[in-house]
Amino acid sequence: MTAVVPTRSPTGSRPSGRGSTRRFRRLSRSGMAGCFAAALLVMVVLDQWLGLNVALYVAGTVAVGTALVYGVSRSLEGPRTAKDRLVTCLVYSAFGLAMVPLLSLAYEVIRRGVERLDGQFFTWSLLGVLGEGGGAYHAIMGTLVITALTTLISVPIGLMTAVYLVEYGSGRLKKAITFLVDVMTGIPSIVAGLFAYALFVIFFGPGVRLGIAGAVALSVLMIPVVVRSAEEVLKLVPNDLREASYALGVPKWRTILKVVIPTAIAGLATGVTLAIARVIGETAPLLVTVGIANATNFDPFDGRMATLPVYAFYQLTQPGVPPEFAIDRAWTAALILIALVMGLNVIARLISRLFAPKPGR
Repeated sequence: MTAVVPTRSPTGSRPSGRGSTRRFRRLSRSGMAGCFAAALLVMVVLDQWLGLNVALYVAGTVAVGTALVYGVSRSLEGPRTAKDRLVTCLVYSAFGLAMVPLLSLAYEVIRRGVERLDGQFFTWSLLGVLGEGGGAYHAIMGTLVITALTTLISVPIGLMTAVYLVEYGSGRLKKAITFLVDVMTGIPSIVAGLFAYALFVIFFGPGVRLGIAGAVALSVLMIPVVVRSAEEVLKLVPNDLREASYALGVPKWRTILKVVIPTAIAGLATGVTLAIARVIGETAPLLVTVGIANATNFDPFDGRMATLPVYAFYQLTQPGVPPEFAIDRAWTAALILIALVMGLNVIARLISRLFAPKPGR
């Protein structure tokens, strides 16, 4: 019996018949750009009749351009590639939509905040200042003091809890702690402030306002973040390292201190830095527990303290007369807060790169 082998034409294409395939052309990038340019032209024509604003311009251009890309791609490349291009356009559109509020917020804060970004803003407080002038030195120092106290409270508790969950925990107690940590992760910040305020009212009476109370409130928010990040990092440490240490007769606590934690130090430091960035801009707990002050106070155990989030809040909601000077100070305080959070995120990335374990020789 003789087998029949299909032959090819000299050009390399398959012969016509049941086994033939359709040859599609490709839609180039310039063709896609032309589709969106045509969509923009359509919106310009519609604007003559309807009077569209910027938002409708952008949304209409994206919608019409995506429809044109799908239609042209379907006719040139086939339905499968057309669907792929449609989903690609939708993904890029969603990304652009998500970037709009972020970029607009950054632009507005920078534009309004740089007006008072001078030396006086970093060296003066608001003590005795009415109207123009003054600064946020007392608020910056208060934020640094309270954030440092929060870190001192949260990091040891969070790291030891994570070590227990990964190295020692089992059974119902581990499940209960994990459940409580998950609940605390989603707790509203104002609830943490009310908890800290109620706790200090028991010892100091109603109306108490202390920097340490604000640190306790922020710790309630920071501890679960530290626990979850540290727990995930500790789980990434290979068990072979632990087993090798145990085989040498090293006790478990010493293995954790000398092997597990040094191996995971980069991830732990990154998680702590991101947790600090998470709480440094909280406003509601500090409104309840710390209040506001116009003078510089470095003692968290003695009276009210100013912090940047609360400072910006009061400058915006109670600007005084004339209001424009206080509003300018509020925008500058917001700009400094954004810069602090961005700086902490950059530091976290640098720590992750510099201290990450590298393959040995």
